[in-house]
Amino acid sequence: MLSLTQLWYAPRWYHWPVIIVLLPLTLVFALLAILRRFAFRTGFKKSTKIAAPVIIVGNISVGGNGKTPLVVYLAQLLQKQGFQPGILTRGYGGNSTVYPLAVTAQSLVTQVGDEPMLMRQHVSCPLVVDPIRARGAQYLLEQFQCNVIICDDGLQHYALQRDIEIVVMDGKRGLGNQLLLPAGPLRERAWRLKSADFIVINGQTKVEHEFAMSLLPGDLINVKNPNISCKVSELMGPVTALAGIGHPQRFFDLLAKYPLKLHNTLSFVDHHQFSVNDLPAETIIMTEKDAVKCREFAHQDCWYLPVQAQLSESFAQQLLSKLRNINTAQST
Repeated sequence: MLSLTQLWYAPRWYHWPVIIVLLPLTLVFALLAILRRFAFRTGFKKSTKIAAPVIIVGNISVGGNGKTPLVVYLAQLLQKQGFQPGILTRGYGGNSTVYPLAVTAQSLVTQVGDEPMLMRQHVSCPLVVDPIRARGAQYLLEQFQCNVIICDDGLQHYALQRDIEIVVMDGKRGLGNQLLLPAGPLRERAWRLKSADFIVINGQTKVEHEFAMSLLPGDLINVKNPNISCKVSELMGPVTALAGIGHPQRFFDLLAKYPLKLHNTLSFVDHHQFSVNDLPAETIIMTEKDAVKCREFAHQDCWYLPVQAQLSESFAQQLLSKLRNINTAQST
């Protein structure tokens, strides 16, 4: 069965007729994007500036590129440096009808979404879900006295003004066929990268102005009983790998580096709402993002592999320097 991933990232000659058929829709998408940017630029549509620096962590393509681990890294970095960061996220997949919504350890994943619950497990700073970003950012300022806002996704959400833009890209997939949606994976054309403050590549990069990010895996943690952990090498029997993220193959490639008896892989769409029927009765390794949705009905042999973002000291110093310059300029 033909998938959009094949069309976007690995098109063969026989895929191009389908891509060509989609081009009229791509032209419509491009026109709407141009008009939307123009509306914000001319003031026809309102763009809100809040009284604290806003860091946007986003991308110009669809699909998972590693934004969530980077948001966690930034929150931890800023807290160590004496800032009071707050995280703002859309909460895709959540079904709450009340916003802004503060995410706590007792929040329901069905209400706030899988990525906010994942981040809640790793950060101690305020974390708020709100599809209206400007409202959520103001809530973080007023209710939690945050002095810097980290916005998870929202690069194209121009209703909230930003001070620093960080674009995250997949080092293997890149920009795919470099076409806009739906013929390609891009939300904005490649020229948009030139206006970003930082470009972070999930993987290796040889480009001087880009920063490489690696995802360092930890020990396996039991989905049902998070207090139980083990080394990946300790799993002796056949293993099924399961992933419902933007790029499942990246997770499977990571597991392939371990001496596992990996006999099956199960891919699901990003933000898939899992049920007990999705979990085979055998040893399972899944992503942490999937685990937060499976905890209630997972069996005892379900494990997840947490990952932690690692970036260079140069990235950290340049980001902190830029943030302090922004604070100095706003206080004068």
